[in-house]
Amino acid sequence: MTQQVPSTEPELAGVRNFRDVGGLPTVDGRRVRHGVLFRSGHLAHATEEDAAFLASLGLHTIFDFRNAADQKLEGPDVELPGVRNVNLPLSDPADGAEFWKMVRDGDLDQLRAILDDGKGAARMIDSYRKIVTERTAEHSRVLHALAEDSVPALMHCAAGKDRAGISIAVTLLAVGVERDAIVADYLESNAKHRRYKVRRSGSADTAYTPEVMALLDPLFDARAEYLAAAFASIEETWGDTDTYLAQGLGLSPESRERLRARLLD
Repeated sequence: MTQQVPSTEPELAGVRNFRDVGGLPTVDGRRVRHGVLFRSGHLAHATEEDAAFLASLGLHTIFDFRNAADQKLEGPDVELPGVRNVNLPLSDPADGAEFWKMVRDGDLDQLRAILDDGKGAARMIDSYRKIVTERTAEHSRVLHALAEDSVPALMHCAAGKDRAGISIAVTLLAVGVERDAIVADYLESNAKHRRYKVRRSGSADTAYTPEVMALLDPLFDARAEYLAAAFASIEETWGDTDTYLAQGLGLSPESRERLRARLLD
């Protein structure tokens, strides 16, 4: 039996962007059950109090979508007693390594070169499309695990916005959550207390100027157009969501029904 989380969402000291996905409505009038599906940023900096709270949720599985470079930068997740940790990288450490090094260490001219004139947003849109079309094996594994025994579950990446955001969206699509509700949940990552803390080299007066932060915004914003690009890729590649789930992710009607039974009231 899963534990109900408090109605007042906690603001964890060392974990950004944590929330329960419970309460979202489905197209057939049901709702996602509270206390079975959570999302957040990485758990590497969780305090003792954060860890105690997370342990109280009765989690079965934590899905960590970070790659080896993320884990080297931030550290491993805090270990919670009795919780299974599954690392399923949704991006290749070598893909964009130079780009992200520039984001952390580059000067203003270098940032302008890689991010100005819509280049930052275009990169994000391309990334969302690729995660949907090229990471079907990983998303299939997540959905099958949830359908069998892996709830309550927490999904996270580094910021809890992009890789976790797409994976949560795919899960919600699979159980029939309304598209607008999926987007609204995704956009909650923009709240100030949820946003990823950008780490840049140099002093505050040069590394975090208003222009620098404006250039970086497309990378750290949750934008509806990004998730729309992921949804569009599903439709362009498979025709519709049902075909994507059945053929792209190998989710049988029986598995999908088990998933709905696990996640919905």
